Amino acid sequence: MALDGCGLLCKYILIIFNIIFAVVGFAFLGLGMWLRFSDNTRAVFHVQELSSSAFVMGVTVLIALGAVMLFVVIFGDYGACSEKRCALQVFSVLLAILATAVVVVGVLANSKRDEVGMKLTEFYGTLYLIYVDSQDPGIAVTLTFIHNALHCCGATGVSIIELVQKTCPEPDGFLEHLKMPSCPGVIVDVFNSKAPMMMGIFIGTGVLLFIALICSITLSRKIISVSTPQYIILTQTTSTQEPVFFTPLSAANIPVAYA
Repeated sequence: MALDGCGLLCKYILIIFNIIFAVVGFAFLGLGMWLRFSDNTRAVFHVQELSSSAFVMGVTVLIALGAVMLFVVIFGDYGACSEKRCALQVFSVLLAILATAVVVVGVLANSKRDEVGMKLTEFYGTLYLIYVDSQDPGIAVTLTFIHNALHCCGATGVSIIELVQKTCPEPDGFLEHLKMPSCPGVIVDVFNSKAPMMMGIFIGTGVLLFIALICSITLSRKIISVSTPQYIILTQTTSTQEPVFFTPLSAANIPVAYA
């Protein structure tokens, strides 16, 4: 069915949004499944004392978040590409819930930033120790991403003695060739001194989700207006005249006068 300019714009925005959402969802789910079922990390989940550790909770969050994102993408992509109003309505409800949850999590993380920073530091420390012991390639990719995102290097930052040096980013300047910031200190500092920036990331993500929600609602309404048939009622005024029946007079009915 033919959509107008606004409808087409919202359709393409939703398709691009769902592609990006699917890529991020697959990355989260794949990383979480790797960390959960890898031979080098599987034992962590079977130790009773570590069942509530930050590493176990972090991996569980990655798997759950990736699965939820892919579940949302199924409805969004199908509804936008096939222009199905029912799928778009389900997608809109899921997006509203997800956007609200992102903002709420951001507010809670900001209010408890010290505790969150310590949990993430613990999660990083577990990854660090497992990689040092096993040289797992999946964990190497994870550490490389963390090191480049935070511009830090391992637990010490000293290039001569650092055990994960090959996962560290390129140094900026001469001094960083000798020592880079250590990641545990940077993680804690991010949630303490850069709390407004972290809050802005959560709010920005929520705003993007709400924009996709608006596009989904707009496209759904455009599909209704296009699919509703337009009827033209033609009226014609005709004058009808009831027929008049005449009864012929017979000769027997005509009175005759006699002289």
